[in-house]
Formats: sequence, structure tokens, C-alpha cells
Amino acid sequence: MATAFSSDGEAALRRELGPVAAAPRGDLDGFYEMGRAAAFVRGGGFRKVALQFPDELLADAAAVAARMEAATGAEMYVLGDTTYGSCCVDEVAAEHAGAEAVLHYGPACLSPCGKLPVLHIFGKQPLDIGRCAEAFRELYPDRQSHVVVLSDVIYAHAMGELEQQLCPEYSNIVFSRVLCGDPPGPAPPGEVRQFGRQFPVEALGGLQDCAMFYVGAEGLALTSFMLTWNCCPFSSFDPVTGCSRRETLNVNRALMRRLYLVERARDARVVGILVGTLGVVGYLAVLQHLRELLRQAGKRSYTLAVGKPNPAKLANFLEVDIFVLVACAQNSLLDSSEFYRPVVTPYELELACNPAREWTGNYFTDFRDLLPGACAHVELPPAVPAAEAIPDISLITGEMRAAHLCDPPGAQLPPSTALACRDQTRALVEISPAASFLESRSWRGLEQQLGQTPVSKAVQGRRGIAIAYEDEGREQP
Repeated sequence: MATAFSSDGEAALRRELGPVAAAPRGDLDGFYEMGRAAAFVRGGGFRKVALQFPDELLADAAAVAARMEAATGAEMYVLGDTTYGSCCVDEVAAEHAGAEAVLHYGPACLSPCGKLPVLHIFGKQPLDIGRCAEAFRELYPDRQSHVVVLSDVIYAHAMGELEQQLCPEYSNIVFSRVLCGDPPGPAPPGEVRQFGRQFPVEALGGLQDCAMFYVGAEGLALTSFMLTWNCCPFSSFDPVTGCSRRETLNVNRALMRRLYLVERARDARVVGILVGTLGVVGYLAVLQHLRELLRQAGKRSYTLAVGKPNPAKLANFLEVDIFVLVACAQNSLLDSSEFYRPVVTPYELELACNPAREWTGNYFTDFRDLLPGACAHVELPPAVPAAEAIPDISLITGEMRAAHLCDPPGAQLPPSTALACRDQTRALVEISPAASFLESRSWRGLEQQLGQTPVSKAVQGRRGIAIAYEDEGREQP
């Protein structure tokens, strides 16, 4: 699970992209839905539009941008890299280009955005409808089976045809619909709205009585579905390999691993809040919610914006005991087995720090579900004096710890007003202990050192990429 969000980039650096004319898809207009995209740009009157492609589709970016400019007259900017996960709309990079809207291509988590208009174009990946229907019949021979059909967004275009084949045979089958954006108001009773999907379950007897059939490859989306709807048995069909199977991922084992991380979060004294998105609605509210939760739990917190987290980046913060990642629902479940410190989700941190929240078997990967007014919000209980707190025993270290929210020392004191001059413009900045500590680090990045570096003639440098220079492996003279 770490690969999609926090890899070291070796695969992308080694990948060779041929000329655009050699792109494998000849029908660019159909695959990228040029007509719908052009109508979106013209209808909104946008003059600057950002085009966001995943790595596997970048070979077509120049051709798509040229055709879109010819069709709309607007300027097109291709976002060469994403600030965070490629499934999320990168509003940060789009705003750097002054874009007025974003065309997001490829797989998407469908998290609602708050700043720029967005059109999702998933790319019509091919699906063998007949083979998929046959696989469904093999997995569910009982024609009265209660099944909800889910799919990766790149196969959503083919679900209508699959529904026409299966519905006459199965009377208790429901197909989910893709929702782009956040629909107004809560979902009506008997309807599920999660992960950009919508489907009714009231006629099937409720979600707990349904099986799930997923069309798509194994990945973060399927893992998130299985953890969230862990009461439902899952099966899947991979259109690339043409293979179907009953998912054998032991959900209970995966949940136990996550609950172990909850215990680690209870033991932590210093927590790093990783900002894994700046484009999902509500990320500022959940950041403030987590800071307040940690403050009342007597833990110190640091807010860190590190882009795409990886083990090397997070290893720089040795004083942090555990990290909590604020990201979209798919990227929240980061496999931190290779990290120096564990990485948990906001829901897991709430399980660790909010005594009023109890483990019920339900799992939430969307941090918006935890905010006030949402379906899974739980109010913090009143704080108690530290002397009256009931101690608890850590299951990992065996040490005693407080199990209730306590009034932190000095909570009644006003916030610090210590100010210092930041630069020659006389701008003022508040000094905090965390900032003072980080400022004391010996490594401070690149410095210009104007006038201090001697001038020398340019020489031939090394050729290649950082992981494999051309002269590596040869004996140096």
C-alpha cells in the first residue's frame, strides 16, 4: 500500500516514455472524452486549464493538450508531477499555473474539492463484459444472492452493459453509481454514499446482508472498501488478467494490525500530523480537530507538510513517536512497515485519544466522517484533573499511562505573544518551542552564499539519473 503514495520514484525514473506518436491508444478522442472535456471548458468560460495525468498516461499529455487548445482556444497546462497522491486533484500545482479549472485524467478517489471546478475523465479502459459476467455467475451460482457490484472508476463506463446482462438473471443485484463531487444533504435512509459511490441497500435487507463484487485490480481502493465494509464478503474480477477470485485477505488480521497501531498511538507522547492533502474539503477542520484532541490528551503535536511521505523523509523527525496522515480515503491507509515510526489514520488516532469512542468493528478511512455533524463524530468527554485520572497499562511497554483527557498544565494561560523580527521587512513571527527546536537543526538546506563561492569554468558533469549514472561501476582514473 505504500507504493502508490510514497515510493522512492525509482520506477518512474527508469521508465522510458517514447514519442507521443507511439502512444498505444490511437483513439485519443474517445479514450479521453475530448468532446465532453471541451464542452466543460467552453461552458465555464475558462481561459487557463490544468491537465493532471497519472504517470502511466503522461505519454499522451502533449497530444491531448494540443487538441484541447485547438478545440477550446484556452491555454492548457500539463501538471508534470503531483504534490500528493495522483488520485487526488492537485489544486496546489494548478493554482501555481493560475489555472481556473482542472481536468483530472485516470484513476481518482473522487474526494470533493473546495477551490477549483474539476472534471474527472477516468479513461475508458477496455473490459470484457462477457468474461466478467461469466466470472460473476461462477462466484454466485445462487440466482437469489444479494450482491452489490462495485468497480474501479476506469471501468465505470462499462457497468451499464454488465448490468443489462446480469439483472435479468439476478433479482437481488445492485450496481453502484459513481458520484463526482459532494451531493448536497445527507444520504436518504437505505442508501449508501461513500468513496464517491452511491447504491441502495434497503431492498436487499441492509448492507450487512450483502456480498460485494468488485471489478478492478487489487489496490488501495479495494483495500479501503474491504476494511470499511468488513461485514460483507468480497470477491473480485481483474479485467487485465481476466481472473476472478474470492478475496482471501484476512480482514480481521488487517484490522488487528491497525488496532496494534492504535495501541502505539496511545503510548506516543509526540505526534506528527502529516498534511497529505490540500485539496480535499474539510482538511483544515480535521487538522484543527486533531490538534485539539492531542492537546487535551496531553500529547505534543507538530504539523508537517512533506508532500508524498516516504521513510527517508520521516526519519528526519526522530523526536516524533508516531505520525497521523491526513489524506484522502484511499491514501490514508499507508503501509508504514518500512517506516522508522508508524503512520496511523485520523480515525485510529481518535480511537487512541478519545475515551468516548469505542471500537465497534466499523472502520472509517474518510476523515470527514469524524468532524462535527458527520455520521461518525463522537464528542470529547469532559476533562478531569490529572490527580483524578484513572491510570491504564500499556499493552506494549507495560508502563502506566492516563486513560482520560486531563487538563494540561498551564491550559488557563493565554497563548504566547513572544514575537521576533523575521526579516528586513520587519514582519513579525511568533516563536514556539517546536519552531525553536527545528531551527536548531544543523542541516538547513541550500544556501546561496553570494560572493563567497570562487568563480570557475564550467566542466562536463556526470550523465544519467541519480540512481544510475553512466560512469558508475567503472574504475575511476
